[in-house]
Amino acid sequence: MNLPPQVTSRAFERLSEIGAAASGKALRVAVEGGGCSGFQYAIELDEPASDDLILEGAGEKVVIDETSLPFLGGATIDFTEELVGARFTIDNPNAASSCGCGVSFAM
Repeated sequence: MNLPPQVTSRAFERLSEIGAAASGKALRVAVEGGGCSGFQYAIELDEPASDDLILEGAGEKVVIDETSLPFLGGATIDFTEELVGARFTIDNPNAASSCGCGVSFAM
């Protein structure tokens, strides 16, 4: 069985800065078909659903739907700031390869 996904304190801190919980939203991380490598991540603010896995920290939530969960086992959800911009990132040990943008991956 896969380990559950983890969320870094930086990601929860960024959600707090955005005010996600105050607006009733959570960071939704999903896996969809498509992208240049076969699968792609979809990351957005959304309301939690009753069947979501909910990861909580610092008063904030990250949610993952049941369909995406097997693809994200053991993954780390983080927030990074670089010269090219700031974004939520996913370090996924299940990905056999990924594209340069970090949004698309293959299994």
